[in-house]
Amino acid sequence: MRVTDLIERKRDGGALTREEWAGLMRCYAAGDIPDYQMAAMAMAVYFRGMEDAETEGLTAAMLESGDRLSLAHLGRPRVDKHSTGGVGDKVSLVLAPLVAACGVAVPMMSGRALGHTGGTLDKLEAIPGFRTDLPRDRAVAQLERLGAVLIGQTDEIAPADKRLYALRGATATVPAIPLIAASIMSKKLAEDLTGLVLDVTTGAGAFLTRLEDSLALARTMIALGERRGCRTVALLTDMNAPLGVACGNAVEVAESIALLCGEGPADVREVTLALATEMLLVAGLTTDATAARARAERAIDSGDALEMFGRIVVAQGGPAGLVEDPAAHLASAPVRRVLAADRDGIVQRVEPRAVGSAIITLGGGRSRTTDVVDPAVGVLVHRRPGARVTAGEPLLTILARDEAGAGAAAAELASAVSLADAPPPLRPLISHRVTAAGVEELPVTVAH
Repeated sequence: MRVTDLIERKRDGGALTREEWAGLMRCYAAGDIPDYQMAAMAMAVYFRGMEDAETEGLTAAMLESGDRLSLAHLGRPRVDKHSTGGVGDKVSLVLAPLVAACGVAVPMMSGRALGHTGGTLDKLEAIPGFRTDLPRDRAVAQLERLGAVLIGQTDEIAPADKRLYALRGATATVPAIPLIAASIMSKKLAEDLTGLVLDVTTGAGAFLTRLEDSLALARTMIALGERRGCRTVALLTDMNAPLGVACGNAVEVAESIALLCGEGPADVREVTLALATEMLLVAGLTTDATAARARAERAIDSGDALEMFGRIVVAQGGPAGLVEDPAAHLASAPVRRVLAADRDGIVQRVEPRAVGSAIITLGGGRSRTTDVVDPAVGVLVHRRPGARVTAGEPLLTILARDEAGAGAAAAELASAVSLADAPPPLRPLISHRVTAAGVEELPVTVAH
C-alpha cells in the first residue's frame, strides 16, 4: 500500500476500499505514516467527501485500531452523549452526573478543544487534580461503583482517531461530515453502549453552519450506530450565539455547578434537560418523554445530580470541597476588561466564532496540538440576542492573564456584538429531533 497513491485517488474524487482504510489507519496509529501525509488525506476528504461505504469503512477502521470496553456486566442501560462542538457548551459536565443520578450508567468519553470550540476534557482539567486519563480498568471500576465516569480517549481505545482528531484541529479539516461522523462514532461504539444521544450543533458557532449539513451528519451517525445495535437519537441545537454566560474552562466549570444547583442560564438548562430526556428514553427507563423530563428535573431539584458530580470529582482526583465553594478551587484570571454598549439598542448578534477565537488568543484554547491551555482565561457573555441594552451597559467581560492578552482579545471582540433598534428574528434553541424513523421539526421553546 503506497500512501501517496491513496491520497492521489481521494484527491481526484475516487474512493478507498474498506481494506485500504483499515490498513491506512492501522499504520497511522502505529506511527508508520507521518502527520503530513494524513493531513493531506484529511484535506482531500474535506474537499471530495466520502461515499457511505467509505465512511462505514473509516469508522470500522478507527474502531478496530484499538480495544473496546465490555460493560454488559453492569446490569443497567449504558448511554452516552456527544456534542459536535460549540462555544460555551458545558452541557456534558451537567448531563453526565444528572443522568447517572437517574440510574443510567454513563461512560462519557469526550475530547479536547477543536478549532474555535471548547473541549470537555480541558474544562474538567481546570478542576485541580482531576484526571481524565484513567486506565480502562479504573474507569470500569468507577462505572460499577458510581454509574458515571468522565474520560478522554486512552491509547487503547480508537488510537487512530485520537491522532487524527488532534491533527484535524490543527489543519482546518474539522468541518467534514464523514470525518466528524467516523471520529465520533468510532469512540462511542467502543464504549459498548446500549444507547447514544447526539447534540448536533448548527449555526455560526458550529463546525457545520447549514441546517442541511447538520441533518446529513445526524443521519449518518444514526445509521452508523443503529447498524451496530446502538439506539441513536440526535437533537439539532442552535449555536448562532455562545451557550450560557461563561465561555472558557474554569468559568464553565463554575457555571456547571450553578446549573446542578438549579441556577444558571436558562438556555443551558433547557438543552441539558432535553438531552437528559432523550438519554432516559433510549435507556428504556420510560417511554414517556414528559415522565423522563420530570425525572431529570427531580434529580436536580433534590440535589442528587450535584452530589453525583461531587463524587465523580473526588473519584477522579479532584478536591472534595469543589461543589460547596468553586471559587476556592478554580483558577481565576487576574485581569478583567469590560466591553460595554456604545448606544441604546437591542442585541442582534453575539458572534460565537469571535468569542472562541478570543479565548484561543487568551490562551484558553489551542492553535497547535502542543499548546498548553490556561484554565483561568475566558469571556463572559452578559447579553444575548434579543436583550435590550442601554449605552454603557456591559456586553462582554474579558478574563485575561495580563493586559496584553486583554487588549488582543478586545480587538478580536470589537465587533462581536451588534445592536439595532428592532428585535432579531426568533430562533429555536432546539430545532429538530432525528431518529432512524426520520426527522421531526420541533416547536420553538427557548430562543437565544
